[in-house]
Amino acid sequence: MLLSLVVHTYSLRYWFPAVVMLGTAPAYVLSWGACRVLTAVLPSRLYRRMDDHLYNIYQSLVLFFFENYTGVEIVIYGDVPKKKENVVYLSNHQCTADWIIADMLAIRQKALGHVRYVLKDGLKWLPLYGWYFSQHGGVYVKRSAKFDEKAMKKKLSSQTVLGTPMYLVIFPEGTRYNPELKKMISDSQAFATKEGLAALDHVLTPRMKASHVAIETMRDHLDAVYDITVVYEATLGKSSDRQPAPTMPGPSQKTLLSAQRERAVVTLGKRADVPENGEGAGHSTANSKIHPSIEAI
Repeated sequence: MLLSLVVHTYSLRYWFPAVVMLGTAPAYVLSWGACRVLTAVLPSRLYRRMDDHLYNIYQSLVLFFFENYTGVEIVIYGDVPKKKENVVYLSNHQCTADWIIADMLAIRQKALGHVRYVLKDGLKWLPLYGWYFSQHGGVYVKRSAKFDEKAMKKKLSSQTVLGTPMYLVIFPEGTRYNPELKKMISDSQAFATKEGLAALDHVLTPRMKASHVAIETMRDHLDAVYDITVVYEATLGKSSDRQPAPTMPGPSQKTLLSAQRERAVVTLGKRADVPENGEGAGHSTANSKIHPSIEAI
């Protein structure tokens, strides 16, 4: 009986990351709230430093369990700079776990506390996280005609004026690529053809408006733009057909929190120079997201 209990407990280790992340969230928000009250009368720059420090501690704890208990192996192609940089991080988007990859790269540069996100507007209603991400410097955006460019510029400018370190994560596709959603893929390819762009097979056509605004607004503050391609080995079946990427815990049977070891291949193409305008970045991202890493697995 004792042996069965030990085996059962060991099998649950894959759920530790989710338990830690969700279980410690209320305590973290309370700690952040106390910090915010204490620094209310102090310069905003000091508050930002304390906020980043707290976020670094919290995410380091969460990431420790993800890296050591989920069976995820990350393989990086390209040179990850050892020093901190102010960057815009552009990546393809396949699943709810993609933010973990961004964290894995950021922590290797000692920049985990500086990670901020550009997220679709609906995510602001997530309990605790939705509200806090905005307070941490994240930006919520709406699609197409509802996109509020002035609001995004104002949010980013208010931080760059203070010299806030920036590791801004953007998923230009705007939604997750799922090979099983054929209509979504065909609609994306039709849009690309209409706009005179290459029709992409392994990603959706990037919607670059938010990326353009971010690069343009923070050009004098940025050190580089990171062009990231992530491939999960499990998406490459024996046939030529792509499979859905693993996710966070949920109704999907394929999650990162499973006994099956998952391998993620990350290709980092760093731009040392920030483009003179958004068009260069958009063109590069759209063309690089044809998954060159797939052949390397």
